[in-house]
Amino acid sequence: MITKRHLIAAATAASALAILAPAHAETWPQRPITFIVPFPAGGGTDAFARPLAAQLDQQLGQRIVIENRGGAGGTVGASAAAKAKPDGYTFFVGAAHHAIAPALYPKLDYNIQTDFVPIAVIAQPPQVIVVHPGKVQAKTVAELVAFAKQNPEKLNFASAGNGTTHHLAGELFQISTGTKLTHVPYRGAGPALQDTVAGQVDLLFDGLGSSAAQIQNGTLRGLAVASPTRSEAVPDVPTAKEAGLQGFEVSTWYALWAPKGTPPEIVNRMRSEVEKALKTPMIEAAWKKNGSPIPSLSGDDFGRFVSAEVERWGKVVKEAQVKLE
Repeated sequence: MITKRHLIAAATAASALAILAPAHAETWPQRPITFIVPFPAGGGTDAFARPLAAQLDQQLGQRIVIENRGGAGGTVGASAAAKAKPDGYTFFVGAAHHAIAPALYPKLDYNIQTDFVPIAVIAQPPQVIVVHPGKVQAKTVAELVAFAKQNPEKLNFASAGNGTTHHLAGELFQISTGTKLTHVPYRGAGPALQDTVAGQVDLLFDGLGSSAAQIQNGTLRGLAVASPTRSEAVPDVPTAKEAGLQGFEVSTWYALWAPKGTPPEIVNRMRSEVEKALKTPMIEAAWKKNGSPIPSLSGDDFGRFVSAEVERWGKVVKEAQVKLE
């Protein structure tokens, strides 16, 4: 028999739950937060994830721990992030590579569109063609193409792994120029960049975020940025169009997701904090140095963007007949 006392108790419990839900975001975070970065340290993802984490440390009052988990073109880290407990203490810093992966890895154990909640795009630097000045004499794209045509497969190019934007940019370059290069995949942009700087490989199609400093100090020679306009970070490097490459526009975007099931109030809070962080002088200066504009794509708009990217890169993979090596 339901008594008045039972009704009062039920109402009290419901009120407590109603109060608890919004309070969750107010009390969060109460301990350090992990950002899973699916590539080794030192690559383009790190170039943006670490400064952002440092800024969010200050805003949230808790440390953001970067956990690098490289492998399989970024899919190993993505899989780990998708399976993480959705309690607001694990987030995923992915990239354009994760919109390419579905076309190359038919047996992925996660879905970038359904197993994550989109937070925001955090950076969107263009790709850049860089060569080791001691190994490659070419000072322009035209000279590079001429040498490559005369010496098929002699030049090799590094990438962050099979199926990454670095890899596909190299494939698109070969298709558009009628050249043949040798692909050398690495377990992330960091190791690929290190070996290019060391002269172990000839050239690299890299995100400007990780190569800008090397171009600025002369360690690598930039031949072209794959964007409509020149970058303020490396103003002397021509655009691909200026260098004679038509239709060669490739950007490497980086973004933040939460595992599916993360409380909406925490998702909204993190999205708000990221948007706030991207407007700070520190982040604006760092992004400018790394050749990226400040993006303004978040939430559902970001989710739709990812879906469009999955479709776009799927077509590119098919047209270029890219196969995992």
